[in-house]
Amino acid sequence: MKKPIVLRKRYVPSEIIDISGDELIFRNEELLITKWEPIKKRPDISGGISFAFLKEGYKVSKFFGPYGEFKYWYCDIIKVLYDEKQDKYTLVDLLLDVKIMPDGRVEVLDADELAEALRNNIISQDEACMSLGILDKILKMAYSGKFPPEVCLKDY
Repeated sequence: MKKPIVLRKRYVPSEIIDISGDELIFRNEELLITKWEPIKKRPDISGGISFAFLKEGYKVSKFFGPYGEFKYWYCDIIKVLYDEKQDKYTLVDLLLDVKIMPDGRVEVLDADELAEALRNNIISQDEACMSLGILDKILKMAYSGKFPPEVCLKDY
């Protein structure tokens, strides 16, 4: 399986990070699965597995604690840009995130960042609307007991 270039682009703070070094587990036109360690070492997180749903606009990450125990699910709402010629994915963080705890508790994160980015023209109105629409989809999955997607429950 050919390994693509994968970049993570953030608006707040403004940065682009090459995460191509993450271990590639699976890849097709709809899904990119990677194993990773934190970019910056953390005492509470040893790493995780991420499932980027390329056509759906979100990335579900399974976070593991310092002893490899499951901690929580983390959903990044993203816009995916793909350059076929370079085989390069740019995962653009659309600011809103959802954290889902093992007990089912759901937290929506960074709505303040989205509001500030929209106010300051850092993110477009179309991107903000896209982020809110995908947030709604994730919340509906979580509240109806259909989260995480089945592929995320397999052992990798």
